[in-house]
Amino acid sequence: MAAVPTPVPPAPTDDPVPEHFPQILGWPRLRVVFIMALGFALVHLDSPTPFVVWLARCLVVATFATIAYGVFERWPQRLPSWAARWWLQIVGVMLAGSFGAVFAYALPAGGNLAEVLEEPGYRAGMWSLILPCVVFAPPVAFAAIMRRREALARDEAMRLQLERSEIERQSADTRLRLLQGQVQPHFLFNTLANIRALVNAGSPRAVQVMDSLIAYLRASVPRLQQSEGTIAQELDLVRAYLELMHMRMPDRLHYAVESDAAANGMRCPPMALLTLVENAVRHGVDPSEDGGRIDVEVRLQDGRCIATVSDTGVGLKQAGSGGSGLANLRERMKLAFGDAQLRLASGDARGTRAVLEFPAQGAP
Repeated sequence: MAAVPTPVPPAPTDDPVPEHFPQILGWPRLRVVFIMALGFALVHLDSPTPFVVWLARCLVVATFATIAYGVFERWPQRLPSWAARWWLQIVGVMLAGSFGAVFAYALPAGGNLAEVLEEPGYRAGMWSLILPCVVFAPPVAFAAIMRRREALARDEAMRLQLERSEIERQSADTRLRLLQGQVQPHFLFNTLANIRALVNAGSPRAVQVMDSLIAYLRASVPRLQQSEGTIAQELDLVRAYLELMHMRMPDRLHYAVESDAAANGMRCPPMALLTLVENAVRHGVDPSEDGGRIDVEVRLQDGRCIATVSDTGVGLKQAGSGGSGLANLRERMKLAFGDAQLRLASGDARGTRAVLEFPAQGAP
């Protein structure tokens, strides 16, 4: 006959008992007490003792055993390294259940246990309750202990997973803010360079241009401190920037900005589209002898935002890869959305076409 594998008992531990252990006699355990008592009482249906009496005695036994299980689940808070709590609980259940059987018979007799033992019927009935406490209570208690440990392990795993997710979120947020901080000097440097170009040009509209530039900076600089924005806010910034560039190069720069109305409320990291437009001006249209045109378009397609910035400037071969600005933008978009892509390609006739694609998510 093959040997039945014995379940491996939990390793002894002196870890403190978790504070969130259930109540000693909470509703889930009272329900188990009643079911067990009802089961034992039904076994004695053929007894001359009324069923209600048997059920009451079984309830007393099951209650004593369950209280012992709960008490030794909590007490003592720490055990020596050689002691195991599960052994303490099992022994406690056996002894408490047996004591409950004696109590259930001695109580109606006024506590006179000798009188109970002298009566053969009472004595047999008492032993019929003690025997299950010795034989069946240990495996039942062991199963409850194992089930409880598995539940605690699941709770602990879930807690660790939540903590890990929170740490990852905080790390990504910190990284995003660092990248955002890199955008600020880049943006301010470009803006100051534009101011110098306007002054050097000596345009009669210099005052108007400077006023527009101040208004543009007043509206845009606060956005550098924000971690979130919308497509509509980003497009307002792009229009203001392109209008300034148009004032600087009225005959060499033309532009158009369009978007789906549904896309305007979608999330967009600050300065994302502006980075592409800045690149189109600085590396595409500005170096071109004939100037050029910039078209900005934002569409929604299959749950994704597709932002396209096309220019008719000198093209990719002369403009280069876009440097750290585009690398920064790629990383910011991935941190913000995870699934984001930035693609550069040559324009239909000339120039460059930049496509930024990311999930369409409503702004919080």
